[in-house]
Amino acid sequence: MPVPIIDLFAGPGGLGEGFASLRGHKKQPFFEIGLSIEKDAVAHRTLTLRAVFRRLRGCKDVKHYYSYIRGEIDEATFRGIPAVASAFEHAAAEARCLELGKADEASIDREIRAALKGQETWVLIGGPPCQAYSLAGRSRRANDKDFHKDVKHFLYREYLRIIQVHKPTIFVMENVKGLLSSKHSGNPMFEKIIADLSAPAEGLEYEIRSFTKRRDSGSLEPTDYIIHSERYGIPQSRHRVILLGVRKGLGMPQHQLLTPISRPVTVRQTIDDLPRIRSRLSRGDSLEAWRKAVQAAPSYVRGWRTENESTMIETMRAFAAAATSTTTGGAFISRNYRRPRKPTELEQWLHDRSLGGVCQHEARAHMASDLARYLFSASFAHLWGYFPRLDMFPPKLLPDHINVHAERESEAIPFKDRFRVQCRNEPASTVVAHIAKDGHYYIHYDPSQCRSLTVREAARLQTFPDNYFFAGNRTEQYTQVGNAVPPLLAHKLAGIVRSLLNEMRRRKRRQASGSVQTRLAGNKWRNPPHEIQVPMLAEVD
Repeated sequence: MPVPIIDLFAGPGGLGEGFASLRGHKKQPFFEIGLSIEKDAVAHRTLTLRAVFRRLRGCKDVKHYYSYIRGEIDEATFRGIPAVASAFEHAAAEARCLELGKADEASIDREIRAALKGQETWVLIGGPPCQAYSLAGRSRRANDKDFHKDVKHFLYREYLRIIQVHKPTIFVMENVKGLLSSKHSGNPMFEKIIADLSAPAEGLEYEIRSFTKRRDSGSLEPTDYIIHSERYGIPQSRHRVILLGVRKGLGMPQHQLLTPISRPVTVRQTIDDLPRIRSRLSRGDSLEAWRKAVQAAPSYVRGWRTENESTMIETMRAFAAAATSTTTGGAFISRNYRRPRKPTELEQWLHDRSLGGVCQHEARAHMASDLARYLFSASFAHLWGYFPRLDMFPPKLLPDHINVHAERESEAIPFKDRFRVQCRNEPASTVVAHIAKDGHYYIHYDPSQCRSLTVREAARLQTFPDNYFFAGNRTEQYTQVGNAVPPLLAHKLAGIVRSLLNEMRRRKRRQASGSVQTRLAGNKWRNPPHEIQVPMLAEVD
């Protein structure tokens, strides 16, 4: 029987996807999501649809899921199919739209108990909302006198309450690394959270471990809990605090650690096979108007007054001439996956030949002036391998924005990375929810496409499989992608948790066997039974 998972603050389901996708004996799921809780209605729709997919996967009716996300049938038709309707009924019990801290606690406790089905070995996962801890959030609210009162500082207490009441065997908690320096009323939040999670209730204790450092919790430094995703095969420099809580008194052994890779996975390796598309113009878009705007971009570089001015103009002109893509993408683009070689770990994880194409790969619309900035930035990165900061921009390309201009010449320009190219031969920068606001921090490395990343490209950098479909409009889709835990990283964390649980079971089995042998050696029966049944604990590798 799979080990139950309870997923709190689930978002679109990145952490849960990683655990639910892990297979064990005879390719059966090792973990099963019993309950996932998310307050955002749109993210909850994504969670529900993914639960439907998991229910249908492996049977012939999964074809209806593919038809739906390809846009071949509408939602009403999809839901009307008997097997799909049954899957939605199951998903409605699994994925719940509730706000922890406001929803009735007794009702949530009943749902958790129902989801666990009496199993004592189970895992709690989740990441309490991070706005109050993130460096960006604190910067934006630097002058907010009520910031210290923000209830988001203490949403981890809802996570803590579930631990206190339901006593998981293991928990995995994720948050931004700004948590390490966050304070509330002058008191460090991280120290308080670690103390609370270590001893959540009388007689209940947890060892808070690191996924990357093998030390006991007393000797770990706060930075030892940070996972640098790019070191472990994720094509993104995403640095997050992830805690591994192991319940004391259960004979938990030491656990395996995440295995670093020798060479980071790059943006190009992750998204270069996706169909080439062009951006759109926010006003008066047409292929002719778009090309005219792109071809006008090199003229903005004149007056740059650097030794590289002519080189840049020539490079931009060459890429402008190569800007021949006619399509802006779409909700679904049919294509064939090519397999000229053995697929990489990431390709195996992302690709799904049954899908027959790519979903949610549609370009945004941009102002003509931003197209010029995108072409300049991407051409710069192509020539020199890094993106240009605003203080490197030609004067004619500087945006008319208050944050661009310093008060005095001696002052530094704030937000110098406002236009950031995702360099092809490096991991991406952190994909965050701000990607929903504009695409300036996420410019595609190919100058001839002259655009920001699509939802699918951002989802790939977050390692969501291509068959993962995000509900809502495009802005809501970007927000979900940016708020998620990379599923492939979660899958690797799940593998560590699985090995830990398997070793615990093996130890219990040996102890049970040893106990029987001791009783046999000490009994005084003249005619002992020929066979004594030792209770066996299931083990799944």
